[in-house]
Amino acid sequence: MQVELSAGTVEYTDTGGAGPAIVFVHGLLMDGSLWDGPVTGLDGLRRVVPTLPLGAHRHPMRDDADLSLPGLARLLAEFLERLDLRDVTLVGVDTGGALVQLLMADDAPRVGRVVLASCDAFDNFPPGLTGKTLFLTGKLSPRLFGAFMQQMRLRAVRRLPIAFGWLTKRGDAATARWIRPLLSQAGIRRDTVRVLRAAAAAPGILLEAAERLPGFDRPALVVWATEDRVMPLEHGRRLAALLPQGKLVELADSYTLLPLDQPAEFARLVREFTAG
Repeated sequence: MQVELSAGTVEYTDTGGAGPAIVFVHGLLMDGSLWDGPVTGLDGLRRVVPTLPLGAHRHPMRDDADLSLPGLARLLAEFLERLDLRDVTLVGVDTGGALVQLLMADDAPRVGRVVLASCDAFDNFPPGLTGKTLFLTGKLSPRLFGAFMQQMRLRAVRRLPIAFGWLTKRGDAATARWIRPLLSQAGIRRDTVRVLRAAAAAPGILLEAAERLPGFDRPALVVWATEDRVMPLEHGRRLAALLPQGKLVELADSYTLLPLDQPAEFARLVREFTAG
């Protein structure tokens, strides 16, 4: 499915199903397929998964699109409005969790509850070696950025700590799929460089958002990977403590991308949370 938003065409999947929607938000250089495992495990519920312009999208955005993190958070809010989704359970991991925090800090009237899974938070922005490397490559022209990213065709490179190696234990097939649009389309490379440059220009944005998170008084589940090498476990604990209705669950045998490394357990936690 596709929807025309102010920034351009956004692809999404919508399973239909009972009750308010669960909307899943992916991270940088990822698409909606990140959530395939948990979506399968949540049969019977309405699951909506957009692919946002974060580097693995397939439709370049308009030249005047705001691809800063606040702009992307507004785009996500626009997506919820255009689909007329209410009382949403908003689930974010990695950069997707940062976008969810920005919405939480801005009230998010269509959101009834949130799940924050191992994500950028506080001063961990850019996060880890992966984030710092990406922000550096964002200084390149789109053409040179594309040339640099050609290395990602190789599994050995994708598994490096500066790439996806510390983000997922088991998801290399997904990471290989995510980089294809960027390698093949100049417009996607242009969008990705714009995202990276805008993010690098706002290093304190999540610290500012954290100051407003105590005002989010709706149910919040924080799920963190105990073996995460990119998103500090202490940040998960801090987020849960900041939120008036925050609850923390720590999951073993996973890196940052819990939907890839622990899809069944992650789906179980989301199902129990939404039922509650």
